[in-house]
Amino acid sequence: MSLLVVGLSHRSAPVSVLERAALAREAQAKLLQDTLAAEPATEAAVLATCNRIELYADVDKFHAGVAELSTLLARHTGVGLDELTPYLYVHYEDRAVHHLFSVACGLDSMVVGEGQILGQIKDALALGQELHTAGRLLNDLFQQALRVGKRAHSETGIDKAGQSLVTFGLERLAAGAVVAEWAVGKRALVIGAGSMSSLAAATLARAGVAHVAVANRTVERAERLAQILTEPGAAGVADGFTASAVEMTAVPGELALADVVVSCTGAMGVVLTAETVQTALAARKDALCAVDSACADASGTVLALLDLAMPRDIDAAAHRLGGVRLVDIESLAEASADAPMAADVDRVRAIVSDEVAAFGAAQRAAHITPTVVALRTMAADVVASEIARLDGRLPDLDDKQRAEITQTVRRVVDKLLHAPTVRVKELASTPGGAGYADALRELFDLDPQAVAAVSRADSRAGTHNTAREPA
Repeated sequence: MSLLVVGLSHRSAPVSVLERAALAREAQAKLLQDTLAAEPATEAAVLATCNRIELYADVDKFHAGVAELSTLLARHTGVGLDELTPYLYVHYEDRAVHHLFSVACGLDSMVVGEGQILGQIKDALALGQELHTAGRLLNDLFQQALRVGKRAHSETGIDKAGQSLVTFGLERLAAGAVVAEWAVGKRALVIGAGSMSSLAAATLARAGVAHVAVANRTVERAERLAQILTEPGAAGVADGFTASAVEMTAVPGELALADVVVSCTGAMGVVLTAETVQTALAARKDALCAVDSACADASGTVLALLDLAMPRDIDAAAHRLGGVRLVDIESLAEASADAPMAADVDRVRAIVSDEVAAFGAAQRAAHITPTVVALRTMAADVVASEIARLDGRLPDLDDKQRAEITQTVRRVVDKLLHAPTVRVKELASTPGGAGYADALRELFDLDPQAVAAVSRADSRAGTHNTAREPA
């Protein structure tokens, strides 16, 4: 296994750098294609979230791989290599596996234990499969990471170790109040209809807001989310709750009506400028004064803004406006750094360690399989050749005699090969066991091309089967 990961995250880089390095899906696809075209890499996958960008690859040379992947990240993010390098981290082989498994469990998240990362890992795998840049190693790795993450959430209380970014962000907006009490009767605007925005809308609905307006570039997705939120029997939603879908052009008007705004669009530029927010505040005050002449304090009414996007959706300057409370990824990172860790985190770390060892053993064992197959193929060819020679020397053998002799020779060969091949597979699964495949090839003078042919066929079959396996 020659797995390499080069990346940066909220733990290694400031939000300003992460923001500039954010990659849209099209840019991720181009990065994968260029990585696969690079000499050291034979497989590639990219995990890009609001607080991390990681490039995974199967490489044949470590130092060349690090240099190439770092250069590619710099080129595609648009952040100069000299500026980017101090923020990059590198993990190789088992440490790379350990890193991804920890990420999948939420141990490396901004808020420990958040579960959204599993969906993002699944998306990264899907993109690699779609572009055929993820082969057997990365398919196995990412599928196993999903299983490990699900196991951690089902077998431990890691969910209680930290809240999702949405919940944590709403708690910050509530400024010490109970979210369920703070949200009651409020009007919310959710900008975006992706997984994070959908989670935010559902969380707000369950928290007791009176109405959620969903704005999205594709209005059909906004309509679908609004429909889901208001379906009869929606869990935790109070009677009288309503939801609506609006065009993105309607956002300024909806902003003037909203008490809470959550934005997570994936756009590469600012969605809400400080000027737009200021205009909405003025319109909000005018609306309040129109129905209540005693509106002298209307300007002090808090407009709560939660920006979960990377790069930012909401202009950071908005926090300087009177009557606005803005919580974004950067402030969440600072606040969650001091969040208490649950005892269950230690249990998750133990699960990760066990799963890394098991994954490594399985990969090392799989490494020798082509050599064993090639050995048995060679043995079968020898048997066939000797039986053919016997037919030439003893042409009078009847079919029953020939079949008995053939079966006897095959049994002898199978018994001779059984113990060594079983033992070499066991040894190969141990650390440093890759050398046993080389020893087997040398001892039996196996043709390297024959072994490589088995490896290629096995890899194609494994990739095809894994791509169809549900995560």
